[in-house]
Amino acid sequence: MFIESLSDAPNPQFARPSRSMLNGDWRFAFDDDDLGLRERWYADPGRLYSQITVPFPPESRLSGIGDTGYHATLWYARRFDDPRTDGAPRLTLNFGAVDFHAMVWVDGQLVGEHTGGHTPFSFDVSDALDVGVGDHWVVVRAFDDPLDLEQPRGKQEWLTQPHVIWYYRTSGIWQSVWLEQVPPIRLESIRWGFDAATWAITFEAGLNRPPKTESTVEIAFTFDDVSIGRVSVSTSARTLSGQFPLSANLEANRAREILWSPARPNLIGAEIRVTTNDGTDLVLSYLGLRTIEVTPSKILINGNSVFLKLVLQQGYWPESQLAAPSPEALETEAQLILDVGFNGARIHQKIEDPRFLYWADRKGLLIWGESANAFTFSERAIQRHAQEWREAVLRDRNHPSIIAWVPFNESWGIGEVGRSRPQQEAVKAAYYRTHQLDGTRPVIGNDGWENPIGDIFTVHDYTWDPNLLASRYGTPADIDKTVTSFFPGNRHLTVGDYDYRNKPVIVSEFGGVSYAPKADENWFGYGKVQSAGEFVEKYSALLSALHKATGIAGFCYTQFTDTEQETNGVLTEAREHKVPVKALRPFTTGEELV
Repeated sequence: MFIESLSDAPNPQFARPSRSMLNGDWRFAFDDDDLGLRERWYADPGRLYSQITVPFPPESRLSGIGDTGYHATLWYARRFDDPRTDGAPRLTLNFGAVDFHAMVWVDGQLVGEHTGGHTPFSFDVSDALDVGVGDHWVVVRAFDDPLDLEQPRGKQEWLTQPHVIWYYRTSGIWQSVWLEQVPPIRLESIRWGFDAATWAITFEAGLNRPPKTESTVEIAFTFDDVSIGRVSVSTSARTLSGQFPLSANLEANRAREILWSPARPNLIGAEIRVTTNDGTDLVLSYLGLRTIEVTPSKILINGNSVFLKLVLQQGYWPESQLAAPSPEALETEAQLILDVGFNGARIHQKIEDPRFLYWADRKGLLIWGESANAFTFSERAIQRHAQEWREAVLRDRNHPSIIAWVPFNESWGIGEVGRSRPQQEAVKAAYYRTHQLDGTRPVIGNDGWENPIGDIFTVHDYTWDPNLLASRYGTPADIDKTVTSFFPGNRHLTVGDYDYRNKPVIVSEFGGVSYAPKADENWFGYGKVQSAGEFVEKYSALLSALHKATGIAGFCYTQFTDTEQETNGVLTEAREHKVPVKALRPFTTGEELV
């Protein structure tokens, strides 16, 4: 099965069959005195005396290190064989994510650097390999200052121990590392689109450099592992674009049947071949066809209204931090969210592993993609945020499950946005840049409050009074009153001339019921209950109030799992149910109101 075969790829939407994984045992060392560059550790991997299991961060138990102290500089090294055959003259080294700044050497030669803790990067290492040597070394220096508040870090702790809503840091390599055999001219990016007016798949293929003469991109499409046709485009340009008309290749009713939706998460397989005089590159991908629209009161998918029942998802595990403990854990996570009755997840202060997004695509789980934010505002902080957010949107814009983008949350990193023109313009710049990079999804500039711009009006409201929730969001008139009278965190809900009217309203954080019968005094939630019965009673009352509200288009409950001392999850941090699913699901879905 084509789509299923992509599940073990580091990025299932852009997978080369030629890959060789480099996860597993690596040499490792902390460099607290920052001696490695001066002493040329990159030329002598034997200096790295410890062992770590990649891709787990050294703060985690699964890494084999488990040291949560302050260690800004980390060194990694691994021996590898050159996997190339005669048909693939080049070799790229790929990283899913390294937090925060990475320098990479191969056989003692610097092959590149990357800044940004959540996004992928790769280097062509062919010319760095020692000729005639049977095995080779890759060395990585990762720098992640625990006290750098200008760094987009999300909820990673800067103190020695987690407090309130923050959790242990994730430093260094925390997603997969792999090699790929490639030709000199190869596919660098693919952008899928859907022209609903003409019922056509559109595509834009980007090459790593212009071909010397001409290149051909041929794409073969399959649905349910049956061919639905192919398209071929030739040009001497670096970017190739074209379209595949579904109406000309499928019967009209068949074409409509392959649209992606939460109820029918249909995916189309795509085999992409780039052929030049220098060879052929093969990339496997997939896409989902659907439209997203916002009306003054609703979210529409394929023209049909969908009430969003989201849950806040932090993607944090106690044994592995932001890294998933296994590929299977990502599939399980998506299914657990659906089992409780949510139809989507708002990824929170993390750019999520693309393998989780793959399972969201396959299972029909709606996703809000969010950036990790810095804690302070400065030119450097905004530049870092802009770069990493751009890379995230470019990586993830092909996922049909993602239906909204959130570049900022609760004024994190823009703490004076309510009265600072530069900070307001930073949010607006992120909003417009996101639309420029994508243009198919709504964007919420600053989620929760103090929003100067956005396609959806969002509010964070942690009141524990269901009657108050009903009175604030029950009708559009109630929302008008709420905007002028409700100040969460002593902040206005809107900033400047932002007009929330004629936009759908989402209560994008609420709840936060803390029930942790085995926890100690480190509980954190927006209110505590002492028993499973109390938990169900409070959960049901809060969700029912918003299900009955006619003034909103959806909600996002806080949160899906506990994270360290933040015990307001529906599940424990070990992904155990606090109460039976059957006790919560009817209130999550709204079935109890039918």
